[in-house]
Amino acid sequence: MVDKGRREFLTLLGGAAASWPIAARAQQPTRPMIGFLSVRGPHDDPHLTAAVIRGLKEAGFVEDQNIAIEYRYADSRFDRLPALAADLVRRRVVMIVTLGGNDVAAAAKTTTTTIPIVSNFGADPVTYGLVASLSRPGANLTGISRFATDLLPKRVELLRDVAPKAMRLGFLLNPTSGFAESDVKQVQAAARALGRQIEVIKASTEREIETAFATWVESQADALLVEPDPFFNSRSRVERLAALTLRHAVPTMHSLRDFVVAGGLMSYAPSLVEVYHQVGIYAGRVLKGEKPADLPVQQATKIEFVINLKTARSLGLTVPPTLLAFADEVIE
Repeated sequence: MVDKGRREFLTLLGGAAASWPIAARAQQPTRPMIGFLSVRGPHDDPHLTAAVIRGLKEAGFVEDQNIAIEYRYADSRFDRLPALAADLVRRRVVMIVTLGGNDVAAAAKTTTTTIPIVSNFGADPVTYGLVASLSRPGANLTGISRFATDLLPKRVELLRDVAPKAMRLGFLLNPTSGFAESDVKQVQAAARALGRQIEVIKASTEREIETAFATWVESQADALLVEPDPFFNSRSRVERLAALTLRHAVPTMHSLRDFVVAGGLMSYAPSLVEVYHQVGIYAGRVLKGEKPADLPVQQATKIEFVINLKTARSLGLTVPPTLLAFADEVIE
C-alpha cells in the first residue's frame, strides 16, 4: 500500500515520475527537490535568493519543511552553466529555478526538455528563442521578464539629460554575455541619434574591471553606461563600480538601485527584488501542478528611476526639475 505522503509526492511529480524506473522512484526523498541554478556566486546577492524563497513561501512551499533546494552557482562563469544544469538533472529535481537572465535559462532548457523551468529573463525571451510566445510559452519554460536590455536607449537618453556636456560615452560591457553584440548595437544607435559617441569597454573579470576603467578614465572620459549584465550586478561589483565612478568623478548610469545607494549617480530598471519575488510565486504555481507551457511570461510592470542628488552635486551637475519630478526616488 502507498502511504499518504508518498501519494502526494507522486501526484506532485505527475507524468515525470511515471516515466522513471520503479527502483529510481523508490529512492526519491519525501520532499520534492528544486534546483536553483545561478550565474552568480554563493555569497552574491543573498537578498535576491531570499526574494525567491519568500515567493515560494507565499505559495505554500517552505525550504526544509515541504520542499528541498539544491543550489548550484557558476561564479560568473557562463561556461559552467551547462554542467551545473546537468548535475541538477542527475539529482532528479522536480523543477529548476534559474537566476541571472537569459543565458542561465538557455543552459537549463538545453539540458532538459521535460523538467519544468521557471526563470527571470533579462531580455525578450521570444527574440532569444527561449519561448514560443509570451502568452503561450510552450515546452517546459516560463518566468518573469525584466526586459532590462530593451531599456538601454532610455538609459542613454537619461544620461544625456543629466550630463548634457558629456559627448563621449563609455559602455562597460561583459564580452562573454549572450547579449553583448545586440547591446552594443542598441547603445550605438541610441548614441548616434543623440549626437554622442560610444566607446566600448570590455571586462569579464575583477581585474579587467579595474584595468579597463583606469585606462578609459585616462583617455578623458565624459560619462559611463554599465551593461545590465549579471556579472556587473553582484552586490560586491556594484559597490566597487560606485566607488570607482566616485573616485574618478565619472557620471554613470547603472541598472540597479543598489548602485545609487552606494553613491553612484543613477539607475533605471525594474526592481530585481520584486522580479525574483515573482519568480518564487510562479515556481510555487508550477509545484502545485500548473504547466510552464500554459503560464504566460509575465513582464515587470514598474520601472524605477533612482538618482543620487548628492553625487550629482559633487560632479558639478544640475539635475533638471523635470527629471527630479520623473524620478521614483531621489537620494540626498
